[in-house]
Amino acid sequence: MTRDELLDVFFGGSFQADHADDHCFTGRARVGDETVTVIGTAGRAEVGVDLCLRMAAAVLECVRERPGEAIVFFLDTQGQRLRRRDELLGLNGYMAHLAKCCEVARRRGHPLLSVVYGEAVSGGYLTTGMMADACYAVRDAEIKVMNLPAMARITKVPLERLEELAGRSPVFSPGADNYLAMGHLRAIWSDDYTARLAAALADLRTGRPADDTRMDDGLARGGRRMAAPIAAEVAGHD
Repeated sequence: MTRDELLDVFFGGSFQADHADDHCFTGRARVGDETVTVIGTAGRAEVGVDLCLRMAAAVLECVRERPGEAIVFFLDTQGQRLRRRDELLGLNGYMAHLAKCCEVARRRGHPLLSVVYGEAVSGGYLTTGMMADACYAVRDAEIKVMNLPAMARITKVPLERLEELAGRSPVFSPGADNYLAMGHLRAIWSDDYTARLAAALADLRTGRPADDTRMDDGLARGGRRMAAPIAAEVAGHD
C-alpha cells in the first residue's frame, strides 16, 4: 500500500497536510466523530536525526495546541538511518527524544495508535511504532527486526539452527502474523479501514489509562509463552 492509497482508504478526502515530503507526512484528518493528528513515514524511510526531530515536533505541537487529541502513526520504514553523520550526532539520543515526547503525550491524555502499512524494521519501528498504546498492521505489511541470514552473521549462530528455531517460535520470525502471535499487534486489518481505525481509537479512549495486554495476548495466542507467567511471578514477590 502506498501513502496515497493509505490516506484514501483511511480518510477519504479529509486529510489536511501540514507537511509532506518523500519520507514523512504530518497533518490532521477526520475519523468518525473526531479529528486526529496524523504522523507518518513513507517510501521505506530511514529514521535518522532529522526525521526524529520532525516527528517529535509534530507530537509536541499536538500536545501544546490540541489537548487530548488522538495521535495516529502510519509506518513504512526500513529501519534506523545507517549514516556516519547520524551516528556521530547520536541517533540513539534523537530516537529516545521522540519516544520521550510520545510518553509526554500519553501522560497528558493523548491516545497513541500506530499502523504499519508498508515495512517496519528494527530501530526505526521501535521508535516510531512500538511506543504506541496499541499497534496494528494492514494485511500486506512486513514487520521484522532482522532477517535470518543477517541474524546468523551477527550472532554467529548457524543459519540452519535459526531456521529451525523460527519454525518453532514466532520470536525468531519476520512477518505481521508472527507479531500478532507474540501479542505485539492487536489485529491485522484487511478491509473497512476507516471503521476499524475508529473502533480502535474508541477502544483506547474507553480503556484509558491503557492497559498493556501484549504479554497476556502473546500467551493466549501461543507466540510468547513465558513473558506473562514470569512477570506475574516477579510481581508476586514483595
